[in-house]
Amino acid sequence: MPADTSFDPQILQLPFFDTAHRELADAIDAWCRERSDDWEALRRETPEKAGLELVRELGAAGWFSYLSPGDDDRAVNPGDYRSLCLVREALAYTEDLADFAFSIQALAATPLMRFGTPEQQRRYLPGMARGTLVGAFAASEEEAGSDLGAVRLRAEPATDGYVLDGHKAWVANGSIAGLYCVIARTGEGPGPLGLTAFLVPADTPGVRVWESVDALAPRSFAHLAFENCRVPADSVLGRPGGGFVIAMDLLERFRMTVGGAALGFARRAADTALARARSRPAYGGRLIDLQLVKASLAGMEVKLNAASLLVARAAWETDRGNRRFAVHSSIAKLHATEVAQEIVDASVQVLGAAGLVKDSVTERLYRQIRALRIYEGTSEVQLMTIAGALGRRRAG
Repeated sequence: MPADTSFDPQILQLPFFDTAHRELADAIDAWCRERSDDWEALRRETPEKAGLELVRELGAAGWFSYLSPGDDDRAVNPGDYRSLCLVREALAYTEDLADFAFSIQALAATPLMRFGTPEQQRRYLPGMARGTLVGAFAASEEEAGSDLGAVRLRAEPATDGYVLDGHKAWVANGSIAGLYCVIARTGEGPGPLGLTAFLVPADTPGVRVWESVDALAPRSFAHLAFENCRVPADSVLGRPGGGFVIAMDLLERFRMTVGGAALGFARRAADTALARARSRPAYGGRLIDLQLVKASLAGMEVKLNAASLLVARAAWETDRGNRRFAVHSSIAKLHATEVAQEIVDASVQVLGAAGLVKDSVTERLYRQIRALRIYEGTSEVQLMTIAGALGRRRAG
């Protein structure tokens, strides 16, 4: 593997990974580098246009082919969670928008893969694998974020299916998606017990983008409105009343991949700081000759190593079928995103004023990394999840 890879080659040699993962890392790393100049130009486009182009490009290259096995012969990504983390790490290292496009498409398709009927999978997954159908997962509301049990969007039974009324907020890819996976309240029980997942095509009458959201780092985000939105009975994903299980299963599996993206951001920041420290004249020598700068760079390396191991372990536990994978996923997500924020901040400090220049690498990373401490459950939610698992283990 080349010395300037977006991965740590020594981490990839650990028993967590096998030859197929190392080959995947080589392939995604090379593919990203070939497109980095084109992706730089995409940043000048609207988030919606950039998002659509990136999903199509990722699909055409086969990175989503695992979503629809047998649909084509471009299965360059086996789709296990170690692979998903590696792909996100490489994409995040190279271009935040590419990681966002990949992650949201994979996130939206996973409930279909795990809970969809054969007919639902045949209808939607081939297009999602090709990148011609963009997906979005609509669970959050303005007053129901991490607390999914507080979801208020209603899905009332009708003679031919259900009628959805209400709003969803902070929907990633909400303004460009062709298919929404929507968590709504059907009332089989109180709180989390009364939620159901629905597959709602974006052209369904009664669905509209209520408001586009300008995020700190530009991406396609939107609030959605559902007004007398009628969907057939076969739009239910899984079973009525099973929406909370579907949502939590998805979030538990994708938290570790957020850690993978955090690694990509953090490693890019650390590499940028190291390159600057080696080349920047300072006090008759170079910046890297200063003991405090050395200490800062060393601290980045320690944090990167620890986060890499936690993400690798979480993905490995998931892939081998460990029933306690969820707590490892929370640990990996929590630690990787928190230390990535610290590494990016320390990188800006090493670069000084140059690190604050608009659209510089560190300025972009500074905006991009902050959201990862929110996505798929805030750091505080992860701490509660870990503490709860610890309590159950102690009690058992």
